[in-house]
This record gives sequence, C-alpha cells and structure tokens, in this order.
Amino acid sequence: MRLKVVVGVAAALLIAATAFAQEGAAGAGRFEIGAFPGGGMFFTASSTGAEPAFGNYALGASFTVNFNRWVGIEGEGGGTIGVRQNFTMGSIDFADHKTPSMYGYTGNMVVHPAGNDRAVVPYATAGVGGLTISPTDGADNLGILARETYLTGNVGGGLKWFSSQRWGLRADYRFFMVKNKDNAPLFFGNENRYGHRVQGGLVFTY
Repeated sequence: MRLKVVVGVAAALLIAATAFAQEGAAGAGRFEIGAFPGGGMFFTASSTGAEPAFGNYALGASFTVNFNRWVGIEGEGGGTIGVRQNFTMGSIDFADHKTPSMYGYTGNMVVHPAGNDRAVVPYATAGVGGLTISPTDGADNLGILARETYLTGNVGGGLKWFSSQRWGLRADYRFFMVKNKDNAPLFFGNENRYGHRVQGGLVFTY
C-alpha cells in the first residue's frame, strides 16, 4: 500500500513540474476546495515500542480562504480507513488484523512563498486539530472499547498545479504529532505518537 501511495504522489508532482512554465492566467482564487480521494497515513511505533507502527488508507477534503497571494487559512476534515496488516503490540503479534479507523479535523495556516498567482504553487502549512479513534471492526481486540479523541499538531507542505483559474491538482505531505492521554487504549495514545500522511487530489478555486 505504501508503494502505491508514494507512486501516486510522485506522479502528481511530475505532472505539476512539467507545467511549471505555464504561468499564464492560472492560479488560485480567493477560495479553494480540495478533494483527496487517495492517500496514506503511516504511524511510527511509540518510543518504548509498546504501541505498534501501522498504516491506514487516508482520504479527506479541505476549504481554504486566501487573504492575499501569500497567506491563507484552511479548514480540513477527513479520516483514515483501517486495513488488514501485520503488526506487533507489545509482545503480541497480530497477523492479517484490521487496524482501527480514525477521523479528524485541523485548522491550518497556509503560506505560499512564491505567491499563488501562478500555475505551480508550492506551499507550507502548520496547524492544530483533533484525531478520534473508532472502536469498530475488531478494535476491541486491541483494547479500543470507546471513541478516544486526541489533540494533534501538524506541519508540512506540498505543491498545487492549476491548469486554469478553476481547477488543478494538489500533492500534500503532513507530519502529525498526537498528544498522549492517561486513559488511552493499549494500541494507541498512551505515549505521544507521530505519523506521516501523504495525499493526492483535486483542487477547485473560485
């Protein structure tokens, strides 16, 4: 799954790069709507190794308001869908076990270092939000008996390519930091957790 995600994001970046010289009238407008049907969220193991590394399929959407060509704010919502995989939790090995699904939201500041009035728009972003883990699909075997919500922070960036003033493509990377909780289940959240999310999708601008 990780290879497919990386290949998909690389393809989106390649398409954007080939259009770099096409400045023209393309570029972002005042508002942007992003749709991300494909991506992955990959958590590293906890610092003690008690909580496992795992990856989920990721999808979501965003709404951005650009104050000017340099700075905007973005609201983002979406989720990760658990997939069957092998992982180790503490001293217990799980084979072909489905990881729990999650959903979350973030509010971000977005900066366009070169401006967004061009065909290719690199950007950097940072923000805070929440992440909720869902007690479904065999999650009780992992000690997840109720929904748990965690405070998150994220930093990252990406690239947008606009074919016109109406739509384009977007490749996005985020590094997530998840704050631990005292009453977290054994699988996730007793320690601070860190994850990497990569997504590719469409962006519509107005």
